[in-house]
Amino acid sequence: MSPLRGIALKLTSVVLFVIMSAIVKFTSAEVPTGEAVFFRSFFALPVIVGWLLLRGDMKAGLYVASPMSHFLRGIVGSGAMAFNFAALGLLPLPEVTALGYAAPPLTVIFAAVLLGETVRLFRISAVLIGLLGVLVIMVPLLTVSEVSTAVLWGIGCVMSSAVLRALVQIHIRRMVQTEQTSAIVFYFSLTTTLLSLLTVPFGWVMPEPVTLMMLIAAGLIGGVAQICLTSAYKGAEAALLAPFDYASILFAILIGYLVFAEVPTVLMLVGSAIVVASGIAIILRERALGLKRFKARPGMTPQG
Repeated sequence: MSPLRGIALKLTSVVLFVIMSAIVKFTSAEVPTGEAVFFRSFFALPVIVGWLLLRGDMKAGLYVASPMSHFLRGIVGSGAMAFNFAALGLLPLPEVTALGYAAPPLTVIFAAVLLGETVRLFRISAVLIGLLGVLVIMVPLLTVSEVSTAVLWGIGCVMSSAVLRALVQIHIRRMVQTEQTSAIVFYFSLTTTLLSLLTVPFGWVMPEPVTLMMLIAAGLIGGVAQICLTSAYKGAEAALLAPFDYASILFAILIGYLVFAEVPTVLMLVGSAIVVASGIAIILRERALGLKRFKARPGMTPQG
């Protein structure tokens, strides 16, 4: 596979994940967060299984060396997804996408604290600039005449999701030393499906037919997006593909405007540009340092 095909698959996954997020946002007024997580995870499973069967990789691809590591990845990742989905129901799609970019700077911090990784001035500066960009994005949300409780909850949810995603990135960095990427992808969907069922007592609903079809589509699209993402890393270096994650803000702004009539503020755009520049600087620096964190990326999703 050529690098250009890898880039094309990466961009396809980015677009599909944004579309999936838009569907979750569209259904959020009717469907509880836990139920949305269930549909996203459960209906991704047949897509992933079909992909493994086509590759003839079902047995080897699902081999597990450390079941507990998959379980922990599922717990933290499902929390990240739940917080992200909750935020989609409370904040505009571009803001949720942009604030989610806090995860890479936080990953650098956690790598230093949890893994003892040396972080020098360049990356410390990039992290601080990225977090400054996050604050800039928050300004329009927090400076309106009356800040609603929903907005505060939304900010709290998306930042909680970013923290958990950063922790997942650190955890998967360890997992890829012994676990297959396909196994990480499959067992994440399986674990998240099972964990989401624990929210049934908290008010699941029977969706209207159109909403039900949209939720099923969200799961199928999420599964295809995950396959595209995983396949992309087989054709190009992770450091080459990583910056394309930030293309999601362009599609989020477009879909937010066309579907939800969400007009981005100037400060949101400025803050997003700052965070993107910071993230790309971190990526380039880590590539120069030869860090292996990028090996974790095929097993990641924008939700965790």
